[in-house]
Amino acid sequence: MIVYRPFGMERRSKFIALIPGILLLAALVYVALNYGKLARFAQLVGNIDPFWIAVACLFQLATYFSLALVWHRAFAVYGIAYPLGLLFPLAFAKLFADQALPSAGISGIAFVINAFRQRSVSAPVGMGVMLLTLLSNYIAFAMVAAASFLALWLHHDFHRWTVIVAGLFFVFVVTVPGAILLLKKRGIENGLPLWLMRLPVIAGVVATFDDVPDDMLRKPGLFFEATLYQLAIFALDAATLWAMLFALGEPAGFAVPFAAFVVATIVATLSLIPLGLGSFELTCAGLLVSLGVKLETALTATLLLRGFTVWLPMIPGLLLTRRELR
Repeated sequence: MIVYRPFGMERRSKFIALIPGILLLAALVYVALNYGKLARFAQLVGNIDPFWIAVACLFQLATYFSLALVWHRAFAVYGIAYPLGLLFPLAFAKLFADQALPSAGISGIAFVINAFRQRSVSAPVGMGVMLLTLLSNYIAFAMVAAASFLALWLHHDFHRWTVIVAGLFFVFVVTVPGAILLLKKRGIENGLPLWLMRLPVIAGVVATFDDVPDDMLRKPGLFFEATLYQLAIFALDAATLWAMLFALGEPAGFAVPFAAFVVATIVATLSLIPLGLGSFELTCAGLLVSLGVKLETALTATLLLRGFTVWLPMIPGLLLTRRELR
C-alpha cells in the first residue's frame, strides 16, 4: 500500500509552505545586493567558462545513470533484465522529485513504484527495489554528512548552528531506516513505538513498506553496491557545484563545495520547504563564503547549481512525474 503522496498536496498548502523559502531567498538577495557588488555579478555571468558548464552537464547526467544502475542491479537479482535506457527517464524524474520536495529520498517513491507496476513489474519486486533504494540512500546520506561535518571541523568552521543541524539530521537519518528495520524484525502486527508512528514521515514510510519482502536487504553485496551508487550521486552533485566555481573563475578544493552542498541539502531536508527554496541557497552560499569563497561567486555558483538540479529539469521532470502518476 502506497500512502506517501507528496504531490497530492493542496495548491494553497503548497503556496503557504513556500512562503518561508521565498522570504529566505529574498533575504539572501538583499544581503548579496547590499554587501556584494552588482557589477561583479554581471562580470561573473558574462565570463562563465562554457567548458565547465559542459562538465557540469556530464556530472548531472551521471547522477541519473547512477540511480538507474541501482535499480538495474536490483532487478538483476530478481532475474529481470531491465534495460538501463528505460530506467534512465525514471531516475531523472525520481531525482527531480527528491530535489523539488527534499525528504531524503522519500518523495519519488510512490510514482516510481507505480511506474514499475505499469511496466509489468510485480508490486513486491518494485517495492523491494525501492526499499533497497531508500535504505542505501540513507546510509550514503549519513556517510557524506559525516564527511562534510568533519571537513567543516577541519576548516575550523564548525559552529553552534552546525552542531544543532548535525544532531537533528543524525536523529532523522537513524530514525527512519531504524523504524523500517524494526518493522521488518517485529512485524506490523506487533507495532512500533507510538512516538515513532506519530511522526508523519515515519508513518508514511512504514505504511508503504509494511508488507514488502526484505530479501534485498539480505544480500550485503548488492546493498554495498547500491550504497556506492548513492554515494556517487551525492559526489556528482557536489562536483557540479565545484565545476560552477571553476566556471566562474574561482576554483576551490573539492572539500569546500562538497561540504557546502551536503550541509545545504541537510538543511533543505530538515526545513521541509518545497524545492528547498531559500534554505538551500542561504546555507550553501553562506558556507561557501565562510570557507573562503567571495560572496558574489558563492551566490552565483549556488544559483547555477540550482539551475542544473532543479530549474532546468523542472519541466521534463514534472511531465515525466505526471505521466507516471496517471
